Amino acid sequence: MRRIVWILGLLMIAFVLALTSASAPVQADEDAATEPPAATPTPPPATLPPIIAPTAPPPAVDSFSEDGVTLEVLFDRLQQGRVGILRLTGEDLIGGRVRFRDQEVPFFPDSDDEDTFYALVVAGVDLTANRDYEITALALRENGDSVTINGTARVVLGGFIRQDVTIPADRAYLIDPIVERTELARLNSLFEQYTAEQLWDEDGFMLPVQAETTSPFGAFRVFNETTESRHTGWDFRTATGTPIRAMGAGRVVFAGLLDIRGNHVVIDHGYGIFSGYSHFSQTHVTRGQAVRSGQIIGVSGNTGRSSGPHLHWEIAVNGEWVDSLDFLRMWIPPAAPSEDDDAVVGT
Repeated sequence: MRRIVWILGLLMIAFVLALTSASAPVQADEDAATEPPAATPTPPPATLPPIIAPTAPPPAVDSFSEDGVTLEVLFDRLQQGRVGILRLTGEDLIGGRVRFRDQEVPFFPDSDDEDTFYALVVAGVDLTANRDYEITALALRENGDSVTINGTARVVLGGFIRQDVTIPADRAYLIDPIVERTELARLNSLFEQYTAEQLWDEDGFMLPVQAETTSPFGAFRVFNETTESRHTGWDFRTATGTPIRAMGAGRVVFAGLLDIRGNHVVIDHGYGIFSGYSHFSQTHVTRGQAVRSGQIIGVSGNTGRSSGPHLHWEIAVNGEWVDSLDFLRMWIPPAAPSEDDDAVVGT
């Protein structure tokens, strides 16, 4: 019964926020960066050590309270392309929603404390840095009362490099910006479907492959000295046929051929978290299939816009590309199990 009330509450909150929506004000600084960095040599390959996520949440850096409800910010500054965690607490809460810039997402319940909820917020890679952005949370109590809490979060530079990339002549047509925009639109249509339940399990998240990294997330890339793009994930040097594993439990929402990413798989892990795996030579899963953490979902290859065999691995949260390695190093809030296996709502 509490779960039903929680879902009805989220719908009510969404309606209230829609009536009061407005662009979040920003406080500008004179040193806000707008230009990409100068060209940087590709970093040498590096093998990553095992990544172990924290088992306890980070301490609250800031908090904002209103009428017995507290919004805690569990990060100091939010780099471009990174994820931050918010915590909402108060008696008799059944849920809430938060708006950060153009994102509006629900809080999800803690697995142990029914009066505690979490939300993930993201600073996009292109969000202007060195500014304070407003956070607006709307909490809902069991009796139908709502509480609005306003806070702020500072976004800083992501530290992205610039790279020159050469694509073979027989694939040079894939650097056409129209091809890229079309592909990104197709992926965005997947990310717009918000699964209001936790699909990852107690195993959490892991690297999809143990291999050398070759190209970092967020890099400004210039293809064949003509076309600029952004790198949406991390590249791993892998020989054709290397098994690639799901980074966490979830549901496959795409398994097919894309122009740039080649044979590509997208997994929905719930609560706005999606992972993507590109350039497969073979794909071992199908759309709609449930996968386990560490399950082999395909083998690496050289399909799509690629100059050699490798794995491109990317993560999107709330529809924004995020640094997948940084994400694995985060503490991710435990979530209460959902009673509705098909709980999907639009964002």
